[in-house]
Amino acid sequence: MPSFYDFAIVCQSLSQTQSRLQMAETVGTFLAKLDLDEAEIAARFIVGRAVEQGEEKRIQMSGRAIWKIVAEMTDSADQGEDIFAAAEDFGEAVEMTLKLRAADPEPTLTIRELNEKFVAIAAIEGRHARNRKLDALRELFARASASEARYIAKILIGEMRHGMSEGLMLEAIARMGARPVSEVRRIHMLEADLGRVVRIIRSPGAGKTVAGESSAGALAHSTRAVKPLKPMLAFPAADVADAFAVLGPDLSLEHKLDGARVQIHHLADGRVRIFSRRLNEITGSIPDVVETVNRIGARHAILDGEVIGVDASGRPAAFQDLMRRFGRTRDVEKARAEQALKLYVFDVLALDGALTIDRPWADRISALEELKSSAGLEIVERVIRPDLAAAEKFYADAVAAGYEGVMAKSLASAYTPGARGRGWLKIKHTHTLDLVIVAAEWGYGRRHGWLSNYHLAARDQHSAGFAVLGKTFKGLSDEQFRAMTERLLALKTAESHGVVSVRPEVVVEVAYNDIQRSPNYDAGMALRFARIVRIRDDKTPEQADSIDAVIADYERQMIRPLADKV
Repeated sequence: MPSFYDFAIVCQSLSQTQSRLQMAETVGTFLAKLDLDEAEIAARFIVGRAVEQGEEKRIQMSGRAIWKIVAEMTDSADQGEDIFAAAEDFGEAVEMTLKLRAADPEPTLTIRELNEKFVAIAAIEGRHARNRKLDALRELFARASASEARYIAKILIGEMRHGMSEGLMLEAIARMGARPVSEVRRIHMLEADLGRVVRIIRSPGAGKTVAGESSAGALAHSTRAVKPLKPMLAFPAADVADAFAVLGPDLSLEHKLDGARVQIHHLADGRVRIFSRRLNEITGSIPDVVETVNRIGARHAILDGEVIGVDASGRPAAFQDLMRRFGRTRDVEKARAEQALKLYVFDVLALDGALTIDRPWADRISALEELKSSAGLEIVERVIRPDLAAAEKFYADAVAAGYEGVMAKSLASAYTPGARGRGWLKIKHTHTLDLVIVAAEWGYGRRHGWLSNYHLAARDQHSAGFAVLGKTFKGLSDEQFRAMTERLLALKTAESHGVVSVRPEVVVEVAYNDIQRSPNYDAGMALRFARIVRIRDDKTPEQADSIDAVIADYERQMIRPLADKV
């Protein structure tokens, strides 16, 4: 039976392989050798997920905490800087540190056993929960060999660095089950979690049931209906004319709200579950939204929407004030009194026992209007099939009213969970990108003692990593600098010459004047006059903008001056 040590060897071979085909073949073959439970677990582990999708927050284990444990075990805290300088990544630093022990334990962990340990750590709650989590993790590292510990650490911080992206894992799963990649992708759209995809593919006949067109009703009625789907994402467009050029005249425009995205599952028995953009359940934190959704009555529905904070007069509140309510478990009613919420629904993913994601957007608009009429749900304001002049006026009015901009959607488009569908375009009145902080520098002067010059990176979809394209210390208040310093130190993976490298987890929305070519950054491009607009706690690093999106912005920017002269 393959052990966790065998898993570590596979991961090591991936880091030494350049060929995507070979990587998919290696992983597919490895998964096929495992029993069903182990294959489900290993698929998550390989992409750096310790637990099921949406449950990651329950682990709450930082790189800083892991390093403190292994440094204490080997009395090597004072060697930290030298070890990190010599190590290729955080996992190797952990391995090098644990090799300082008098004796390295024999590798005996199994994949199943490690999963049980992670699940047990995630389940620890109540008094002194953090200390008890750390004690459990200390016991795990004490038992693990140095090579096993390397990958335990990498899984916990979600940074495998071997190039096995989620998309490539789907290809590996297809090879494992000798199934078409398109079928595996379809299942992943509906299930979101890679482990569940493996289980379905390995279960006779189950893949066809879920992936087939006839499965929509069965899926919506099943217990899987309360598993969140990944949200559909949009591509940026330069302006309204650009949207018409891409989508044609058969489109709709709607206000783009500056709120937090939610996915709502209302079951026919009246139960409600609400998930954030990151697929974390937040039902208990927002009872006022639950009450709003319960107007639906005895109907099954899966809705996509946006929640905004409002003050006593109904005016929108700041985004950061809104995010304080999400995930809150204590003093919920007090928080509700202090910060009211308002729900706007903008899509219907299932209704009355049938998935609607494959139906054209025009049909889903009709379903939205019916819910507005029957249940009084608020839906975002939109115009359908406007001509270019009317569309540009709608956009101008939206910006003047304080909205971020508009969404343009093809009336023929389906809803594609987890994908940036070509049928959706976002048009914003300012140039912004959602980027990931991958490092920060210690400040000086008034910012002494704070991590303040943030290294900003875009997602590199080709390497499953991140490429830096600028730095900034602008945009945050003193209170936010202090909070961000604590947060980044908890994600620290290395430090050298005043630069702290961190696990790529914090997403920030960054405004900029323009993009220029630059050999000074990994991305080959640099942002000019970058400043942080807001911290996007509602987004995962995988939902950050890609290098391709940056290149597209750069190319549009090069065309604009010519257009202005015509």
